[in-house]
Amino acid sequence: MKERYVGIVLSSATIGEYDKRVVLLTKENGRFSAFARGARRPKSPLSAVTEPFCFGEFYVFRGRDSYTIEEVRVENFFPELRTDLDRLYMGLYFCEVADYFTREGMSARSELELLYRALDALTETGAGPGSDSDNSNILIPPELIRRVYELRMLAISGYAPHYSEEEKCWRDDIGMWKLSETAAYAVGQILTRPLRELFTFKTSDAVLGELNTCVERFFRKNTDKHFRSLDALA
Repeated sequence: MKERYVGIVLSSATIGEYDKRVVLLTKENGRFSAFARGARRPKSPLSAVTEPFCFGEFYVFRGRDSYTIEEVRVENFFPELRTDLDRLYMGLYFCEVADYFTREGMSARSELELLYRALDALTETGAGPGSDSDNSNILIPPELIRRVYELRMLAISGYAPHYSEEEKCWRDDIGMWKLSETAAYAVGQILTRPLRELFTFKTSDAVLGELNTCVERFFRKNTDKHFRSLDALA
């Protein structure tokens, strides 16, 4: 049965001489693997459209034991990321994180939109599809994009610090986040802003330093995987 999914390629790997195994993150069916038969042949229409970051409509045949990609209509493939190694590996890291937090058969609408908008912010345009924010073209540093992405992905997945009105601070299950008033406000914005407006603000270097410390600790506490793309960013 042929099915249509809106999604993005998280990764692809060589299978045999001419085929690829592609991992897709889709709005309708979450994250799953599919074969792209003949995608490594020189004139295959599936060659370029089954690489990481390709976003669009995927027409997939669902067999009894596997999925096979038959056609792809690409809307964006973020070519700017391939001209800067740091941004390329940051984008691949975002894809790894999305892979970690999603599962097959479960809607991934929010995870997909978050990933798309994070990749879009990395291209230095900062404006995702349908953005109507007056600040949609603001440029923010990749390091801040990373921390915003990590914290919001945790929140979407059911992990988030909570704000204590009594103590006027953010807390998680191991203690208090000791943040300045401005950094605490930034955390609240990251957790609550609509996704279309998420990557439309900057912070001072001092606040970014605070976010680096608290978000990294919180992210590591709630994940049990070594993300290989980070090795290239070290």
